[in-house]
Amino acid sequence: MVEYFRQLLVNNGISANWAEFLAYTAVVLLIILACFLSWLFIKIILTKVVSVYIRRSKSKWDDILLEHNLFRRAANLAPAIIIHMTAPAFPALQIWIQRIAFSYIVLVVILILFSLMDGFDTLYRTFEISKERPIKGFLQVLKIILSIIGVITIVSVLLDRPPWALLSGIGVFSAVLLLVFQNSILGFVAGLQLSANDMVRVGDWIEMPKFNADGDVIDITLHTVKVQNWDKTITMIPTHALISDSFKNWRGMKEAGGRRIKRSVYIDMNSIRFCTEEMLARFEKFHYLTDYIRRKRQEIEEYNKALGVDPNQLVNGRRMTNIGTFRAYVQEYVKNHPALNKDMTLMVRQLAPTEHGLPIEIYCFTKSTVWTEYESVQADIFDHILAVVPQFDLKLFQNPSGKDLEAWKRC
Repeated sequence: MVEYFRQLLVNNGISANWAEFLAYTAVVLLIILACFLSWLFIKIILTKVVSVYIRRSKSKWDDILLEHNLFRRAANLAPAIIIHMTAPAFPALQIWIQRIAFSYIVLVVILILFSLMDGFDTLYRTFEISKERPIKGFLQVLKIILSIIGVITIVSVLLDRPPWALLSGIGVFSAVLLLVFQNSILGFVAGLQLSANDMVRVGDWIEMPKFNADGDVIDITLHTVKVQNWDKTITMIPTHALISDSFKNWRGMKEAGGRRIKRSVYIDMNSIRFCTEEMLARFEKFHYLTDYIRRKRQEIEEYNKALGVDPNQLVNGRRMTNIGTFRAYVQEYVKNHPALNKDMTLMVRQLAPTEHGLPIEIYCFTKSTVWTEYESVQADIFDHILAVVPQFDLKLFQNPSGKDLEAWKRC
């Protein structure tokens, strides 16, 4: 091609030196123009025409490929191929032009493969199994491997040496490679263990105080696990930290179908006493205590009669107390609550006395694991319990407030 232009210029009266210079310039300009036009044409065809067809189609995979710029990157192959094919027009530089063009082609092909991987990951995420078995970390490892292969290929082409000749010298730099890819290696191994043991999935609620993480897992990559906390901040946890450190996964709570309520009310121990007949007559009218009072009365009477104790002395034999009757009432109340899971542990227990009073703990599980519904059920239960405490001639314990101090001052 250069010879054709040079001969044409010489025939038109231009000197040989100028004709050769102008011929090379014309060929370079034609190649640049051909590269630009081919790139523009393919880009328009792939990104405009094909995109219109893709948006009209019902399948998802082609939309995903368009979203990840696969066709835009493919358009970059055309100029490199043209340059590689026209390199013989410049004999002195042919080898280097072809080497550089081929290296660029390798780079573009790797980027196209990256787009395919990203598209496959996006498509995979549309399936439910992606939450249990995420593949993003494995794809990132493949990207690293492809990048290494690409670098070795490009260097071998530029240096005109076979790839295995370069690979033979990698042992010298193995320590450097291990240092550079330390986090990647740790992340890859951790990702395998997390996936094999099903320790964490996308969508799991995890707590990891060491990293101030408390929220839902929204992404798992080769190097990090992304957690969106309840205050909508994002915490990035190194993937290998989930193997080396402890964390709490709340998935078991969701799968079990119940969320635990474990809260106490504190009773002022000065208000605890034996029940009088008037108190028992009043308690017997409470719906949840009618059967309990009758049964307990009969049981205690038979017990005391068998021992022959003097019923006129309060300390003799067994007697019902207001705190025990209150505990029995709360037990029946939570047992009959429609929002609590009857197939899981449900009890009301008395804990060891503290400086804050006598704790009566409610231990049960709600049917719903939804946070808002759980809080509503828990509040509903304790609203009722706190309101009925005075009905048993008991007092709740709380630290003195400003009004209490004013009353003491007046006294």
